[in-house]
Amino acid sequence: MRLSTRGQVLPEVLARGTLAIEVIGATCVIGDRTLLADVDLSVRAGEVLALIGPNGAGKSTLLAAISGDRALRSGEVRIAGKRLHEWTLRELSRRRAVLPQENGVFFPFTVEQVVEMGRRPWQRTEREDEDTEAVADALRSTDIERFVERRVPTLSGGERARTALARVLAQRTGILLLDEPTAALDLKHQEAVLRLAAERADRGDAVIVVLHDLNLAAAYADTIAMLSQGRIVACGTPAEVLTAEQIGRVYEHPVEVFQHPTTGAPMIVPVREIRMSSREEGTP
Repeated sequence: MRLSTRGQVLPEVLARGTLAIEVIGATCVIGDRTLLADVDLSVRAGEVLALIGPNGAGKSTLLAAISGDRALRSGEVRIAGKRLHEWTLRELSRRRAVLPQENGVFFPFTVEQVVEMGRRPWQRTEREDEDTEAVADALRSTDIERFVERRVPTLSGGERARTALARVLAQRTGILLLDEPTAALDLKHQEAVLRLAAERADRGDAVIVVLHDLNLAAAYADTIAMLSQGRIVACGTPAEVLTAEQIGRVYEHPVEVFQHPTTGAPMIVPVREIRMSSREEGTP
């Protein structure tokens, strides 16, 4: 940690390869339901880690536990080597930025005002001087510059999702926690969001992203953790995790896995029944 010229303690930037997040024996129980069961996970600075798995596997719960938004029955989460509960909320807001699955903004804030909210953790620090640049960069990166004066409730679902992501990017922390950031987006913006995540990792950030699209995970993640029934059943490179046998077992649907001819990344195609047209079937 270092002291800024305005008297506020600011976090040091984590060196690439440094352990940014560590989850140790995380168990989360609500009522009689076990949402996470003895989960271990680690993420390093400079890495994109994708959490995948079927609905109800525990992906969002794990991300919420890492962010501090979900209490654990047992186990712990460490951010930059320090237990989660040892950070103040303000300190955490300077360490990690969180994009939740639900991004409802019902008050008539403009897009620019919402993105500017991402800069609040840096008020009265020397990094407050970055506010204008950080907001402009986030607006440009998410392709919403033309919406700055629009009221958020008037936007489409995809435009609201990109506004929420811009707020997170403007926060400029060394850790990004993104819960299904591509869910409401079209093809172009899905690719753009994952490309942004990869670029942030290339600059040294640690990124955890919850994804349903296995091909996006294969293309952009350095590491993939596959969850099923609250447990991590596989963790490794895309090629190690995304096998036809493993996907078929966890998702309960057969798939075929090919190697992309250019990138070498796995490509996942669900096995489907062939649908014959009436002409092919010989119907007049």
